[in-house]
Amino acid sequence: MKIAKRILLLAGLLIVLLVVFTYLSIWSTNEAGEDTILLNRDNLDTTDLKDTDSVLVAASSRFESNFLKEFMQGAHYRETWAAPVKAPVLWLDTYLGGLKPVEVGGGQQTHSLDVLAKDGTLYTLRSVNKDPAPLIPKFAETLGLENIVTDGISAQHPYGAILAAALADKAKVLHTNPKLVFLPKQPLLDTLNAKFGNRLFLLEYETEDSENWTGLDRIIGMIDTDSLQLLKPKLQENLRIDEASLVRSRLFDFLIGDWDRHTKQWGWALQENKNGTLAIPLPGDRDNAFFSLDGVIPTLISSRFLEPKVRPFDEDIDYLPGLVYPFDVYFLKNTPKAVFVKQARFLQQRLTDQAIEEALKRWPPDVYELDNEKIRLKIIGRRDALVEYAEGFYEILQQRQYLEEPLNGSDDITLPPALMKCFQCLDKKLLTSPSTAKDSEN
Repeated sequence: MKIAKRILLLAGLLIVLLVVFTYLSIWSTNEAGEDTILLNRDNLDTTDLKDTDSVLVAASSRFESNFLKEFMQGAHYRETWAAPVKAPVLWLDTYLGGLKPVEVGGGQQTHSLDVLAKDGTLYTLRSVNKDPAPLIPKFAETLGLENIVTDGISAQHPYGAILAAALADKAKVLHTNPKLVFLPKQPLLDTLNAKFGNRLFLLEYETEDSENWTGLDRIIGMIDTDSLQLLKPKLQENLRIDEASLVRSRLFDFLIGDWDRHTKQWGWALQENKNGTLAIPLPGDRDNAFFSLDGVIPTLISSRFLEPKVRPFDEDIDYLPGLVYPFDVYFLKNTPKAVFVKQARFLQQRLTDQAIEEALKRWPPDVYELDNEKIRLKIIGRRDALVEYAEGFYEILQQRQYLEEPLNGSDDITLPPALMKCFQCLDKKLLTSPSTAKDSEN
């Protein structure tokens, strides 16, 4: 009885200490800071940039830290957010012959603006800086803990998408070709100047477009996953997905530590061929590639028992089931194991040490100096174990059941019951006995 009381007392003391140190870490630094800091300029709002090709800018100074804050809330990429980078100045009226703002978008954290080029190609401006306000729960505001959420943005690499694209080139994985730009306030933004002017963005292709920017032949358009599902009953077995490319893309996600791969982050390039239409996966949104998690609080929150999907980017994948989505079950449950192993070996062959180093060099010099060594070692560690991860990925898919509800994000479309279970479940060979078809392919 005495031992139990001591254990409870010790547990209570640890909780009290955790709370005390949490608040001390929050109060230990200035939380003001600012985003998009133009360096070597006195005043961003009064500086005329019309004849300037590029600017030296830091993404954010909001993540100032000290030992206590880094111990409790993580070191993450704080220095990288404050590092100087050179960014081209983007004037909408002249770039690519002129870009016209057409739609404001964005997810829970990212502000985005779709812009249309004169040739009909659709681009997106995605903010480097994030707005975590929609993610802050009421209880955190009440308890004065909102800084835990806002400071958590420092776990994201501000320029991770640039490296992800460079590695994707080496891996033969499609990507949206993000380019770092500084968007000054300008007449074409009009009422959007307050939200989008004088900010740092990644300019990239949109994953849904009527124009073919992929470099692939016979592409008749790019669509989202909802549209792909709605197209399946019309074309049935004449529409299939490029399973090998999707497996490769998902293994590539594991390689770069991109744990946030829900349905809305995928487009599909439709390619006509002699067998019908092939849907080639087109991944977008690399905000969480190379996601760094350390410090007491992030480590506790990202425990596999509390939040299995939020996985840290380390040399080893600590919990593979957390990276496997219903999206994977829906599209890949019936894919033979040999495809997973073959694609893992393909990535190992393509992503040599030299290829990884060349990709890292795509980063601005100061960012490269800060992060190249630790990122390189983690990529290499994951690459070397990729066949093991591929086999594990396949086994997890076999253990999981076909879906009983629509894919997250596809709740507002009506599908035949069979198509709700898996993408191939409308095909004749799977209609009779999915399990038999699956077993015959293994």
